[in-house]
Amino acid sequence: MTLTHTASVETKTWQWQGFPIRYQQSGTTGPAVVLIHGFGASSDHWRKNLPVLGETCRVFALDLLGFGFSAKPEPGNPLAYSFETWGQQILDFCQEIVGEPVFLVGNSIGCVAAAQAAVMNPLFVRGVAMLDCSLRLLHDRKRLALPWYRRMSAPVLQSILSNRALGHLFFSQLANRRTIRKILLQAYGRKDAVTDELVDFLLKPAFEPGAADVFLAFIKYSEGPLAEDLLPEMTCPVLMLWGTVDPWEPIELGRVLAEFPAVEEFVPLEGVGHCPQDEAPELVNPLLQNWIARHT
Repeated sequence: MTLTHTASVETKTWQWQGFPIRYQQSGTTGPAVVLIHGFGASSDHWRKNLPVLGETCRVFALDLLGFGFSAKPEPGNPLAYSFETWGQQILDFCQEIVGEPVFLVGNSIGCVAAAQAAVMNPLFVRGVAMLDCSLRLLHDRKRLALPWYRRMSAPVLQSILSNRALGHLFFSQLANRRTIRKILLQAYGRKDAVTDELVDFLLKPAFEPGAADVFLAFIKYSEGPLAEDLLPEMTCPVLMLWGTVDPWEPIELGRVLAEFPAVEEFVPLEGVGHCPQDEAPELVNPLLQNWIARHT
């Protein structure tokens, strides 16, 4: 028998520090859950999870500042695009909109933003689920471990892209249907999950004013916290789900993070790539539901 999920999803706008922030919401009862997308994505990347989790939870998916259909102010004016900024945005959202302590679920850089929020205000975060956490391999400290010829390539690219004209040209070459599909096919283990709908969800925000400058600002962001900096400070339970064929964040490196005391479970997802929530929702949704129920 096929179960029909009936929880509706609403799209709303929240004003944060004078900037409009888009979010989506499903469910009216149960524990509160906030979903945090990865780099270049948006709350639409949780479209296969919102109505399912909304059956038993009050679930929200947030567009981080600079992404999706949230505002994209000039980098550094007045806010930097950093994990400290996004961590504060998440906490303010939880306090002003959700109104109670939450479970945070992140994908890729969304995991680091969620962990940052949990460290900044432990009393407001009940748990963090990390789906293929960004290892931030271009971070200054990570590059020190690379051979010299690989260590130099990222700074050279960052220097080239610091020229605004060249940076915008580079972004324009990425922001098209063919390139986005190619990137997704590389990132996804399940190729049939790369649909026209998914490509559209990722492409449309790229044409929003300021999108190119946000992209370039993050490409040059090689400082800030790493997951291994934040995990030792976390006091809430952490669940890690990891696609076994993620080409960007290798599972072998992810298993090292599971050694921190806060991580209570590490679950490999066979044949899944970088975005488990979208590639394999039939695996991810029950794992999240059971984990949330266990800690509620």
